[in-house]
Amino acid sequence: MQMVKKSFIVFLVAWFAILVLMPKQEFYYKLEEELAKHEIIFNEGKMNEGFFSLNLEQVTVYFKGIPVATIEKVNLFTLLFCSSIELQALHVDDSLKTMVPQETQKALIMHSLLSPLELSVDASGSFGAMVGTIDLHERKIRLDFNESKNIQMLKPQLKKDEKGWNYETSF
Repeated sequence: MQMVKKSFIVFLVAWFAILVLMPKQEFYYKLEEELAKHEIIFNEGKMNEGFFSLNLEQVTVYFKGIPVATIEKVNLFTLLFCSSIELQALHVDDSLKTMVPQETQKALIMHSLLSPLELSVDASGSFGAMVGTIDLHERKIRLDFNESKNIQMLKPQLKKDEKGWNYETSF
């Protein structure tokens, strides 16, 4: 039994050391590099590294050189078996307000090793509340709008079912 305790303690210490010492900024730069291939560029104002997370402040998102959104705060968090990206105060450029909701107070994207090919999405903003999934294997997105407010600009793209309004697409 002592061997099991020692093994468990060694495993926990190693796992904690990996989390604390892993190069979080390098992971972020790799993400930026991959998105740059699709002409998506992030310009962050401030970057802070925590024990388990990387925090970005005042992020401007550019697509093909045009600023399309600003995000007040981005938190990239990982425990290796579970990771998340939290966006706070996402503001879409005025030129896109006829196509997408302009304000998102909070958005959370989560990934777990229990379902490695699926991301869960949870957001709230001027459109109300929304939950959804992104299936990486089947390459499908489904977003369900639970509380629909100010979604007139989205209604041509949404479908109505027994649960309410939803958006489905493939990529």
